[in-house]
Amino acid sequence: MAAVMEGPLADLGSWTTEECSIAKALDIVGTRSAVLILRETYYGTRRFDGFAKRVGITDAAAASQLRKLTEAGLLAKRPYQEEGKRTRHEYVLTRMGRDLLPAVLALMQWGDAYLQTGPAPLLLVDEATGAPVRVQVRSEAGREIELDELGIRLNESYVRQARQRSGVPD
Repeated sequence: MAAVMEGPLADLGSWTTEECSIAKALDIVGTRSAVLILRETYYGTRRFDGFAKRVGITDAAAASQLRKLTEAGLLAKRPYQEEGKRTRHEYVLTRMGRDLLPAVLALMQWGDAYLQTGPAPLLLVDEATGAPVRVQVRSEAGREIELDELGIRLNESYVRQARQRSGVPD
């Protein structure tokens, strides 16, 4: 079972993956500590000590990942000051960081299904109704799409822009 590669993509040997969005995303969030720091921001952790402690990494590793996620635009630093103490920074999700939530929840859902020996430790629910929440691949019309029903084709806007950048007329 595989996705349906359409048009010129059907011949996998005739094109490269050098502009792969998955690879670009993994360059930013492709480490265990990066994903777990994001998990912690979704859970409400904001301060440096909380990240290092809850993720179980050294202060140096936490500083490195927080810097990387901030420079990439997933987190923003916001100053705060406790009475009688110096100004410090907390980390908050940006829109870009919030938009990664479905991918992180999909990893959680997959881990619950295939890696837990018993029931999942946490449940995702709609806060308003208590109804279970699941990450799924759906069409804009709302139909659930299985892998062998997923078509992958070239984005014509991308092709046009690439031609313009290289000086090739439309």
